[in-house]
Amino acid sequence: MPSRTLTALLGAGIAAGVLIPVLLWADGATRPGYSLWHHGASQLGTGERGWLQTVNFVLGGLLLAGFAVGVRRALGGGRGATWGPILLATAAAGAVAAGLVPTDPALGYPPGLPEVVTAGGRVHQVAGLLLFAGLGAAAFVLAGRLREAGRGWAVCSRLSGAGVIVFAFAAGIAYRLDTLGIWRPAPAGLLEHLSLLAGFAWIVALGVHLRRRRPGER
Repeated sequence: MPSRTLTALLGAGIAAGVLIPVLLWADGATRPGYSLWHHGASQLGTGERGWLQTVNFVLGGLLLAGFAVGVRRALGGGRGATWGPILLATAAAGAVAAGLVPTDPALGYPPGLPEVVTAGGRVHQVAGLLLFAGLGAAAFVLAGRLREAGRGWAVCSRLSGAGVIVFAFAAGIAYRLDTLGIWRPAPAGLLEHLSLLAGFAWIVALGVHLRRRRPGER
């Protein structure tokens, strides 16, 4: 079994993987004027109870950063042991920045506020890109290493990475179609939430797998 410190670091990733999506969905389902189908996850960082998602992303990002350290220690060396944790740390930095710098009003949320584009909103977009790209790329990079534990792990990891990227890309297209008035309301929010769910479900699975390994196992 891993040491207590390593167990705690890997547990931090499991906690982040549960905390961020569950709190997003719970808050979104009960937030007045917010639609899980229509509005992006980041928009929960604005308006009523916006502070809740600030805490969610910052705390979740810090937990994910600890997880990146834990993955590096658990893997030791070899395939994916360097770039996997680096990409996880990139996603963690994106989550923290996304929490600290809220996005701009969009798609009618928060209600009554005009849709504007600010410097803060641009920073938030970059932070979101780091989060999604980091999660998706880490899943692909670590797939080869996870293959040593079984072909199913590698396939699952690649599918998770593809899910993060495909759903995020589709969310961007849906958002654009909505703003152009071509498809209203488009499912930009649902697609973005699914992208996050794919990424963080993989984080939970990876954390559980690494915690269960015996010393010396690949």
